[in-house]
Amino acid sequence: MDEKVDIIDKNGQILRQALKVDAHKHGWLHKTVIGWLRYGDDWALVKQAGDRQDAGQLVAPVGGHVQAGEPDEAALLREIEEEIGTSNVTHIYVGSAVFHRQIIGRDENHLFVVFEIATPDPIKLSEEAVSIERFSQANLTRLIATNPGAVGDAMYFVLETFYPSFLPPSYQKRWT
Repeated sequence: MDEKVDIIDKNGQILRQALKVDAHKHGWLHKTVIGWLRYGDDWALVKQAGDRQDAGQLVAPVGGHVQAGEPDEAALLREIEEEIGTSNVTHIYVGSAVFHRQIIGRDENHLFVVFEIATPDPIKLSEEAVSIERFSQANLTRLIATNPGAVGDAMYFVLETFYPSFLPPSYQKRWT
């Protein structure tokens, strides 16, 4: 059964609840938590499985819908356990911004609620990802400069919005 999400306005105020499938069908704004995994000075990205948005591309290791009535941090912790197999994490709120795109037959209109996360535990990926890779900021910047298709649109949005120093000088902004 499809999960229910809170449909919100641009200020995050709840307007009503709806099924996630309907939110994507109609482009209704709803929340998604994003957890970008930090290892000391390095960052981890996962390669998405073939049946996912951004298939075969690198994205933040944790991302998922906030269920209706669920606090953002509770959603983050639930998604961390589901997607990287641990509950032993620290997290820092980074910010939120609206990410809207048309992909795989859906009108995704999400308020991304972004956190930096860290864990000492080994990572156990869910079926949503096929691999995990670690990057220094310089190596991620170099990857984007030499192989921009390696990174998914959702991750580009997070980088543009919250971490623009990770992008190479030649980078052309994709999201406004």
